[in-house]
Amino acid sequence: MNHELGELVAQLDGVLVGKHAQLELAVCCLVAGGHLLIEDLPGVGKTTMAQALAHGFGLGFTRVQFTADLLPADLLGVSMPERETGAFRFHPGPVFTQVLLADEINRAPPKTQSALLEAMEERQVSVDGRTHGLPEPFFVIATQNPHDQRGTYPLPESQLDRFLMCLSLGYPDAASERALLLGEDRRELLRRLPARLDRDALLRLQLQAQRVHAAPALADYVQRLLAASREARGLAAGLSPRAGLALLRAARAHALMQGRDYCAPQDVQQVLHAVAAHRLVAVGEQAGGGAQVRAQLQDMLQRVSL
Repeated sequence: MNHELGELVAQLDGVLVGKHAQLELAVCCLVAGGHLLIEDLPGVGKTTMAQALAHGFGLGFTRVQFTADLLPADLLGVSMPERETGAFRFHPGPVFTQVLLADEINRAPPKTQSALLEAMEERQVSVDGRTHGLPEPFFVIATQNPHDQRGTYPLPESQLDRFLMCLSLGYPDAASERALLLGEDRRELLRRLPARLDRDALLRLQLQAQRVHAAPALADYVQRLLAASREARGLAAGLSPRAGLALLRAARAHALMQGRDYCAPQDVQQVLHAVAAHRLVAVGEQAGGGAQVRAQLQDMLQRVSL
C-alpha cells in the first residue's frame, strides 16, 4: 500500500475498530476527490468516522446537524445590509469549509437537501444572484439513517448520484465491540488525533490518482459492467455514463492506494459496490442500494468476463 495512505488508514483503525475495509474505501473516496455518504443505524460510528477522516487529512472541518427546520440559508449563508453603508454583504454559511459533515442529512426537508447540489457538483454556491467559490479541496461527508426511521426524507436519485461512494458500517464483531467498551472514549481519541496529511499532500495524491493509467482493455471491462447493469431484469434502470466515470475514478484512486501507477480489474471490483449500489434501484425497492441491488452487483461480477 502507498506509505502515506497506509499510515493514515492504520491511524484511523485505532479510532474505528473492526472497520478496516470501510476505512480503506472512505480514504479512497476522498483521494478520488469525491463525496462520501455513510448510511446505517444510529450509534454505529458514522459521525466518528467522518470526524476521524477530516482530522487525519488535516482539513478544516464543520459539522451541521440536519433537522426538519434547517433552511438553505442556514447552510449556504445570507446577504445582509451593513448598518454603516446600507450595502449588502454576504455572510458565508457553514458550507464554506474543506470538509462538511452533513449529519443525518435525510432528516432535513428536500429543499435544504437540494441546496447542497450545486456545492457538491460545482464547488460553488449561488446566493442572491452572485456566485461564491468554495475552499479547495471541498468534501461533503454525509450520514443518513435508514429510510424506515421516523422523521426522515429519502434523498432523491439526483442527489444520491452526487456521492462518489456510499458505505455502511454495520455492527462491530464481538472482539471489536469489547475493545470499544473497555477502551478510551472515542471523543478523547479524536481530540488527540494527529493529522497524517495536509492540504498540499492531499492535492498531490489526488493529482497522482488522476494520472494512474487505465488501459483500453480496462475501459472495455467497465463498459461490460455498465451494459450488464442495463440488461439486468431485476433493476429498474442501469448505471449511467456518469456512474461509469465515477467507477473508473474510484478505481484509479484504489490503485494508487495499493502503490501502483496502473489500474487493474481488481481495483474496479473492489470499489464497485460502494460506487454503484446507491445509484441503482431494484424492482420493488426504494433507491439506496438494498439487498436486491447488492445481489445483482455480485451476480454481475461473476458473469462479466475480465
